[in-house]
Amino acid sequence: MNATHAFLAAFTLQVLVASILYPAWLIHYVRDWARDFGSERLAQVSPEADHARRVGRIVSIYRVVAVVMTLLGLMLFAWLFNDMDRPGWLVDARKAVALYFVLQMAQLIFLFLYASARHKKLDAELPEAKRTATLQRRGLFDFVSPYAVLFAVLSYFLFVGLEFYLDLHIYGNTAPSRESYMAIGNVTMLFAVFAAAIYKLLYGKKNPLVTHEGRLHRIAATLRVAVYLAIASVWFFALVETIRSLHLEAWQPFAFSAFIVVTSLMLLVSLSAPRRPETGEPLRHSA
Repeated sequence: MNATHAFLAAFTLQVLVASILYPAWLIHYVRDWARDFGSERLAQVSPEADHARRVGRIVSIYRVVAVVMTLLGLMLFAWLFNDMDRPGWLVDARKAVALYFVLQMAQLIFLFLYASARHKKLDAELPEAKRTATLQRRGLFDFVSPYAVLFAVLSYFLFVGLEFYLDLHIYGNTAPSRESYMAIGNVTMLFAVFAAAIYKLLYGKKNPLVTHEGRLHRIAATLRVAVYLAIASVWFFALVETIRSLHLEAWQPFAFSAFIVVTSLMLLVSLSAPRRPETGEPLRHSA
């Protein structure tokens, strides 16, 4: 199988996983969220019927968008398949994958922004109440295996070593190049963003609209996603650098599509993981 056919196979999986399987699962997850994790305070400001109506409306819109994205992906595949012997196909394939990825992420960003705006509105409508909480202090390793975190950190330093090795021993430079420092800087910034998100999730303000069990479930799922996505990202950058050093640029579109498929499956596996039993002291409210 050459690079072109490998890319077309990976792009087909990208359409299937990111535009069909993931939206279908996300719709199921959103529908079940309030029933499984909605607190009594959520019911005060958003009765079940009203919540179901709002969720149904946004789910209908998201389902239509997902269908449109699937059809667009199939059209892109047909166009790329018919023109794969044309000069300049590789450049067009890179652009097509990047553009389709942006569109796939746009629908998720929209859902996130809508959920954030809705949360702020409901939070502002909550009746004032004195709340006391007793909760066992939890850290990252209560939710994510320390071996996964160690592997993420090790992957970062391996990437730094790879950049220096390629510059000094493959490209023959006398010192690390500006491009290497930029690549290391990009990965460092990515890890810093993940670290900040993890810290805020663990020690930031609690959401009064969800139950204690719901908060633990969300923290566990999100932390797994953050750690595994950090690992996948740094290895993807390393793969791209290796492909470039071996002058196999034709494999870059395949690498990008494969990365999207892998990360989408990681999201599905992480967020679909069963709830872990609660062993800490439960959260207590007093009004």
